[in-house]
Order: sequence, then structure tokens, then C-alpha cells
Amino acid sequence: MSVISTITVTVPATTANLGPGFDCIGAALSLYNSFQFSRLEPSATEKLKITVTGQEAAKVKTDDSNLAYVAFVTLYDRLNQSPPPVAIHIDMRVPLARGLGSSATAIVGGLVGANELAGAPLSQVEVMQLAIELEGHPDNVVPALLGGCRLAASNTPPQPPLSKGGLREESPLTPPLSKGGQGGVPWQICDIPWHPDIVPVVAIPDFELSTAEARRVLPADYSRADAIFNAAHLGLLVRALETGDRDWLRCALQDKIHQPYRQSLIRGYEAVQQAALNAGACGMVISGAGPTLLALTDVTNADAVVREMGAAWMEFGVKADVRAISLDTQGAQVST
Repeated sequence: MSVISTITVTVPATTANLGPGFDCIGAALSLYNSFQFSRLEPSATEKLKITVTGQEAAKVKTDDSNLAYVAFVTLYDRLNQSPPPVAIHIDMRVPLARGLGSSATAIVGGLVGANELAGAPLSQVEVMQLAIELEGHPDNVVPALLGGCRLAASNTPPQPPLSKGGLREESPLTPPLSKGGQGGVPWQICDIPWHPDIVPVVAIPDFELSTAEARRVLPADYSRADAIFNAAHLGLLVRALETGDRDWLRCALQDKIHQPYRQSLIRGYEAVQQAALNAGACGMVISGAGPTLLALTDVTNADAVVREMGAAWMEFGVKADVRAISLDTQGAQVST
């Protein structure tokens, strides 16, 4: 069998949370980063060469701290092998720090690229688990790898009952937790059908918002009422996406876990939301950690939603790339 010397991995952008599905649901979008991996000669002076093209190429690190290369090395570490000298070319189409899963594209691209160059020793499930470990949560990396809209649930082992004092007794039968959740199969991944009448509209502003900053504003604890609210709305969201029921979708996109706390970080949020609703959108949510905003609408109203969201943000001096976009159903694709 010949050794593959060059492969290209194309990875879709993702939108996570979709309102009530904080850190557990995400969808792949038809906007892509590509990562080309080429083996260098073992005798080459350089062990790593990274080049980047695209609108925000200058912001991407080109040393061994590059996230795609970190993922590349991680997979070889898992195989107990040294990574080969490699040239990586990245073509950037997914903007950085906008809530569209740019880091997930790098993680998935690096892992899939390394796995292919190594002869595909790991299954897709094993690659997915590594991706979740690297990212820390599944909502972007899972749809980036698999495509479509995906719900991820950790398969946590049964816990012993609480003692009278409120402490949990230790059980020798409980396996130790791994970074992904537990030993064995730590995640159950569920495909969420997406009705063809539901059109995503993304409004990508000309400013950034880091995930770390967006997480800092979140409270450490939530009330039982808020937990129940989000559980109910996430259940409704799954059915609304499947059936295309507009009334269900309008209700389902509400959230009390993250969006109320993050809205203040996004200039003009309320005005853009109202503009989207006035133009016929079922609702608007923050894409991932933001600042990109995602409206869900139908084909009839899509053009008006695009136009009005852009105009509303312009009133606040924010220039936004607003576009109707389709769901990606393929996930990460490999070509040689």
C-alpha cells in the first residue's frame, strides 16, 4: 500500500447552542476552511512549515502553537508515534472569534489530516472523542466532523445516591472520568433532522468576541426554574427543527442559560433581533459565543431578513456580512 504524501481536509463552519441548547447542540454550515497536509522529507531542515491564505490569514499562528498542528500532534501522541515533518497550508474562509466554530475547524482538520496520513488507524468515533477532548465541549466539533445538526449527551455512569448529609458516597464500581466524560463510550450523538423550509441567516459583524470573554459573564449556578425552562425549550426545538413548525420554532429559540448574559457584549443586539423578527424571522439567537447572530426563517422571508439585519446593525456603526446559508450535511471531507 502506497503512503499518502498529501491530503486536503475541508471542514465546515458551525453554529452552536441554537438558543436553549447550550454546549450540547450545533449545526454545520456551508462555509469552509481547508487544511492541506504534505509530508516533508525526513531529512528536511524544517520539521514544520505553515502557510495561510484568506481574509484573516495574518491572525493565524504559523508556529507549533497553531491549533491545527496541535491537533495533528495530539493524534500521533495517541498512536504513540512521532509526528512526521509536515507542511500545512490553511485556506481561511471561516472568520476568527465570531462564534462560527473556527477553532473546531482547526481541531477537526488537524485530527482528520493526521489520521489520514497515518493510514487511518482511528475510527471516526475515536477521532470525534479526541476532538471533544481538545475543544472541551462537543457542540462545534461534532457537527464539524459529521455534518448536519447534532445533539451530544455525555454518557455519565450511574451515581450512588446522596447520603443524608448531601454528600455522594464513593462507589468502587464507578469508572474514573476521562476528559470526555467517562470511560467506555462517553458521548451519545444524535442526528437532529432539519426541515428544508428552515433557512439559517448569519449576520457576521466586523468585530470579534472571544469565547473566554463570553463565558466569563455566565453565572456559576442557575435556578431550578431556569433549568426546567431550557430543558423544555430544547425538547421543543428538536421537534420544531424536524417538523418546520413555525409556532414551535418561535417559542423554542428562547433561552435563560447564556443569551441573557451575553447580549450586553454584542452592540446593537436588541435592534438587530427586532429587525429580524419584523422581517419575518421565527427568531434570532447568538451563534456560539457570538458575536455572530443567527436568524431562522423561511425562503420567502430570507432576503428581507438579510437586508433588515444588516441595515439595523449599520445604525450602530457595525458593518456586517449578512447572508442566507444552507446546512452542510457532509461534515469534514478528505481529498487527495
